[in-house]
Amino acid sequence: MKRCILFTSLIIFSFLLTPLVAQEPYKLPPKEVVEIVDAPPTPMAEVSPKGDLMLLVEYNYMPSIKHMAQPMLRLAGLRITPKTNIRQTTVFYTGLVLLQLDSGQTRRIPLPEGGEFGFPEWSHDGKWLAFIRYLDDGVELWVVDVAKGEAKAVTPPMVNAVGDGFLWMPDNRHLLVSMIPEGRGPAPDAPAVPVGPIVQETAGKFAPVRTYQDLLTSPYDEELFDYYATAQLMVLDVETGSSRPLGSLGVYIDISPSPNGEFLLVEKVEHPDSYSVPVYRFAHSIEVWNMKGKMVHLVADLPVADEVPIGGVVTGPRSVYWRPLQPATLVWAEALDEGNPKKDVPHRDRLMMVSAPFEDEPKEVFKVQQRYAGTRWLATEGEALVIEYEWTRRWRTTRLVNFDDPSVEPKVVFDLSSQDRYGDPGSPISRTTPAGERILLQDGDWLYLSGRGSSPEGDRPFLDRMNIRTLKKERIFQCGPTSYETFITFVGDDWGRVVTRYESKTEPPNYFRRNLKSDQRVALTDFKDPAPQLTGMKKQLVKYQRDDGVPLSGTLYLPPDYKEGERLPLVVWAYPLEYSDVKTAGQVRGSPNRFTFFRGYSQLFFVTQGYAVLDGAQMPVIGDPETMNETFVQQIVANAKAAIDKLDSMGIIDPQRVGVGGHSYGAFMTANLLAHCDLFAAGIARSGAYNRTLTPFGFQSERRTLWQAPDLYFKVSPFMHAHKINEPILLIHGEVDNNSGTFPIQSKRLYHAIKGHGATARFVLLPHESHGYRARESVLHVLAEMFEWFDKYVKKK
Repeated sequence: MKRCILFTSLIIFSFLLTPLVAQEPYKLPPKEVVEIVDAPPTPMAEVSPKGDLMLLVEYNYMPSIKHMAQPMLRLAGLRITPKTNIRQTTVFYTGLVLLQLDSGQTRRIPLPEGGEFGFPEWSHDGKWLAFIRYLDDGVELWVVDVAKGEAKAVTPPMVNAVGDGFLWMPDNRHLLVSMIPEGRGPAPDAPAVPVGPIVQETAGKFAPVRTYQDLLTSPYDEELFDYYATAQLMVLDVETGSSRPLGSLGVYIDISPSPNGEFLLVEKVEHPDSYSVPVYRFAHSIEVWNMKGKMVHLVADLPVADEVPIGGVVTGPRSVYWRPLQPATLVWAEALDEGNPKKDVPHRDRLMMVSAPFEDEPKEVFKVQQRYAGTRWLATEGEALVIEYEWTRRWRTTRLVNFDDPSVEPKVVFDLSSQDRYGDPGSPISRTTPAGERILLQDGDWLYLSGRGSSPEGDRPFLDRMNIRTLKKERIFQCGPTSYETFITFVGDDWGRVVTRYESKTEPPNYFRRNLKSDQRVALTDFKDPAPQLTGMKKQLVKYQRDDGVPLSGTLYLPPDYKEGERLPLVVWAYPLEYSDVKTAGQVRGSPNRFTFFRGYSQLFFVTQGYAVLDGAQMPVIGDPETMNETFVQQIVANAKAAIDKLDSMGIIDPQRVGVGGHSYGAFMTANLLAHCDLFAAGIARSGAYNRTLTPFGFQSERRTLWQAPDLYFKVSPFMHAHKINEPILLIHGEVDNNSGTFPIQSKRLYHAIKGHGATARFVLLPHESHGYRARESVLHVLAEMFEWFDKYVKKK
């Protein structure tokens, strides 16, 4: 008996000495931070196709943890809420206001009080809006008559929102809606007793797939996926409310109507399902239907895409779409290199075309030298900008191609590094035709380009017009040097008036109508500063150099009450990016003149706690795309040292009190910095991947596999160097992270490795959260954790 008592006592004593693993209640950061987090976000804006109206959409971006805790199925790369048969939703739209761009007058659309909606979609003629409404027992489809300002439900709560839910037809009167099949019955029950083991087999099939998450894992998963994803298409008349079924039941990846409204391009999943890839890589057919739901042409029958080379594309037709300004003509790309970017071929892709009634053989239009990356159609019949991308140089080339006249030599319009922010000519502005086609905005031979206007002083957005024949450019508008103002749209058909979004360091973004000739501005909105207590926060662009001469920069934030000469604790927050050359790596990105929003669990909240924050501290990793990661560690350490040395030389920070943090690949960077240098007092790593052997077929831009470069995978994995992490690290991870590669096990194992070597770490696993954190309770808890960690190990060091 005494031995039992002694043994029990030893167990209890040992338990008391062991660090507890417990579920703690949610924490709150300081009250002033909670108030800023809870401030309503500025409404989103969506301009009508005619450019005469702007829709202001109010929303809630932080659901409750109760909402996040609803049952959720993880199937075929999707997350499905079974109760309402929708894709898991975390942002809800709550109010709609129509703003007349010509007069500035507004009208609020009456909606059910407390209602939660999806984001509205304009009809192509701008006369209607459509959106879904989330109810406790399903999803309804609603429409708004814009002229009358009236909203109404047009379906029962039976919309299947696992996919897109609905789309506008070219006649602007009908919607194509995905509905839950009538009489579907209850969901399949999980088998009480397994039929047998789950078996997968491979033989001679090279399938180097990425580490996708939420995949199918069993026949029961397949049953569930088919049950929730299968839809019946319905054609709905928004004026009369009448509807009719179209085609058979199916799992549809994508559907688009031809410009003349007589055909549908349908991508439909075919069995068997795959346990290796998400639904968009499942075997599927690409079909053309008539409006009776009958297939009239098979474009392709594609197998499961699990043999695509790393960095490659599928073979067979891909990127299939309807050509604008033609009644019913299909265009697509096909690989000429078997989809393998490492094959040496004169042309990687070709563009194909075929027209209704689809009886002729598809014709080849144009061979693309590098990888096809998209087409932008001009208003001029037959002409388009074809974009190609060369991955070895990260190079983008845009050519003007005549699809109807092969005798016209394609002309190079743009040819530059995709990472060259200073040389970026901007993006061509497009418009929507009444039939729903997207074409470039064109005034004779002139196109319009909107760009960021990046420069050594920061971004200064611009609006240019360019003659597509001569390539001559004229600058129409550019933001001033002390603010940040971007082009949004022209006002209707008036080329002399535009709508811009204006902001500055102290002025929140608002929309203005600007006369380009007189340069006069008229305010259209008056959104207020959600955190006026931080208006006095100091913000500046800081430039510095790495020890090898690479120019770097970051945005420095200082508390409103900062006094010159005071040395503050510093938070360096960064995300590594890969570059092919020093010229583009050192370019300044962003603008010091933008208004600063404090949202969610942003690291900028450290400013409210008396820290200096260097945000967006450049962390370039420069070199050949095939081998640059060989020097990943050395380069991020050099980047970090340059930033700290610069701020130390400015007399702003205490170099002994510097913390580092990052999210995702930034977390990977953080753990590596703590393992390989002593520049930092502590670190915060959120939702990261730390053991690269768990992502064996590549990560980020790394194209080599673990078996091709085992030394590299070991070298850059912080987990393999956990014994060197001797500074305190806070690991935060969502319990159901669905990002490729960042399994929660990554943080769990790193924590255990650090614990096993006697170092200091804390691991916070957020219930029901994914790669980013959504619930209000989670957001506030993350802020509290970050403040407590750096206060203890950085500020008070």
